[in-house]
Amino acid sequence: MSPRPVTVVTGGSRGIGAATCRRLAADGHDLVLGYVRDVAAAEAVAARVRAAGVRCVTVQADTSEECAVERLFDIAGAELGTVTGLVNNAGVTGPLGRLADARTEDLRRVVEVNLLGYLLCCRRAARDMAESGGGAIVNVSSAAATLGSPGEYVHYAATKAATDALTVGLSKELGPDGIRVNAVAPGTVETGMHAAMGDPGRAARIGAATPLGRPGRPEDIAGAIAWLLSPDASYTTGTVLRVAGGR
Repeated sequence: MSPRPVTVVTGGSRGIGAATCRRLAADGHDLVLGYVRDVAAAEAVAARVRAAGVRCVTVQADTSEECAVERLFDIAGAELGTVTGLVNNAGVTGPLGRLADARTEDLRRVVEVNLLGYLLCCRRAARDMAESGGGAIVNVSSAAATLGSPGEYVHYAATKAATDALTVGLSKELGPDGIRVNAVAPGTVETGMHAAMGDPGRAARIGAATPLGRPGRPEDIAGAIAWLLSPDASYTTGTVLRVAGGR
């Protein structure tokens, strides 16, 4: 019997990250759940994961900091063994609004978490997976990467367009090492992010205008991520899979 996959999920304490942890646990992954501040939420997700019969380690880590990313992967290796998967999910938007009105500190934080954080996690995963003979990375992008999100968060959209470029380029770079790199681009999903941005009704409002007539659910995105990590996607790399209800 082959060992279970060991997957690192950043931003795993809520929303898409939490749903992904639950789905991957059901699929038999041992998990390292990265979170930035909400210990109680992270432990609640971990308890559900362990109830599925797999192992789960929670690690507090701000992925925009190199030392935190290195610690996250060090703990993963020490506690669970060779890392075979990474879900780059931790992200922030900052307040909704026009770029002309955005604060520099909010712009910097969005770029540091959404882009630098993804680069740092991909770099460490690439090193570890190349040494162990392969693996799979899934970056969580956004439909905003192609829609641009004018009047809301063009800075966030810009980091997600960069995520798509990272995914395509890194897939070509790492393919010879047996490492697949893909992305999922969600549309508007029912998570707490909208309230944090200052518009709690946003998901329902935008979702109603999609061809499918509803916002996405975190589980919709988790299913796509799980497929991209699975053997069923063994010939899929460099792909940005849009899961956006037709937007």
